Amino acid sequence: MNRTDLTDRSADTAALSTVSRRNVLLGGAAGLIASALPFGAESQSLIPGAKRPQPTGDTTMSSITTQDGVTIFYKDWGRGQPIVFSHGWPLSADDWDAQMMFFLSHGYRVIAHDRRGHGRSSQVSEGHDMDHYADDLAALTAHLNLKDAIHVGHSTGGGEVTRYIAKHGESRVAKAVLISSVPPIMVKTPANPGGLPKSVFDGFQAQVATNRAQFYIDLPAGPFYGYNRSGSKPSQGVIENWWRQGMMGGIKAQYDGIVAFSQTDFVPDLKKFTVPTLVMHGDDDQIVPYADAGPLSAKLVKGAILKTYKGFPHGMPTTNADTINADLLEFIKA
Repeated sequence: MNRTDLTDRSADTAALSTVSRRNVLLGGAAGLIASALPFGAESQSLIPGAKRPQPTGDTTMSSITTQDGVTIFYKDWGRGQPIVFSHGWPLSADDWDAQMMFFLSHGYRVIAHDRRGHGRSSQVSEGHDMDHYADDLAALTAHLNLKDAIHVGHSTGGGEVTRYIAKHGESRVAKAVLISSVPPIMVKTPANPGGLPKSVFDGFQAQVATNRAQFYIDLPAGPFYGYNRSGSKPSQGVIENWWRQGMMGGIKAQYDGIVAFSQTDFVPDLKKFTVPTLVMHGDDDQIVPYADAGPLSAKLVKGAILKTYKGFPHGMPTTNADTINADLLEFIKA
């Protein structure tokens, strides 16, 4: 037997010894756990083929399947008059946490869904346009048989609400609220000279396609919540929650969604509104600039109320939730 054989045998012996000691420790731990369990639970966990106890309660996510086979996740809490929340790009229903909790505590039924391709909904490659967004929202309201509903949309969600009302009518709608919303149209055109150049949105798409993980840190850490302004107090939790929601969604949906929210013309849609409508917009919105959005939408909707918030950022439902919630409640009760 040479030196190499001896070395190998010593290594094998050490490994076996380690495994033996590990088994003893694991066996002892298992014994301690088993001794702490009720007899029935211990028996079911140890007897081969025994039927294990089933968890109680609803362990499935609430969702619907659209006509084109897309699964749409939604939350539906409480009772009372329904308030339906449509989220912004590239987020999810979770972005409405502050509003869901507030209005639930005030006796309303609150509903929020993840747009197709976003959050927990199907990450499909097609249908990322306002018509499909509106159809998905209509499918959800029909599935839940909502009546006398207040529809609240933030940013891209405001476009979704606008197209939904224009395309599917107001038979289920009581009121509408557009917060920091993309209508009437964001991109600069001959008919919309105050819009943003298409190159801005091309840049958004390039950043999503090449490194959305970094882009989804830079955007909330900067202009989305106004954290790039002097005197602001950035919340790391808010920034990371934005990143979390964004990274949950599919990159294809978010890439296509930039075209949907920036190039869709909502002017004809807004002219179809007859329900009471509240338009809320911060004058320091660096994502959907105020002058070419809120005031113009309010002019196009007959009888709409425009509320302008001095110094508020695009993400004001989060950064200024107390103010936004109070004004929403006042409008809903009016």
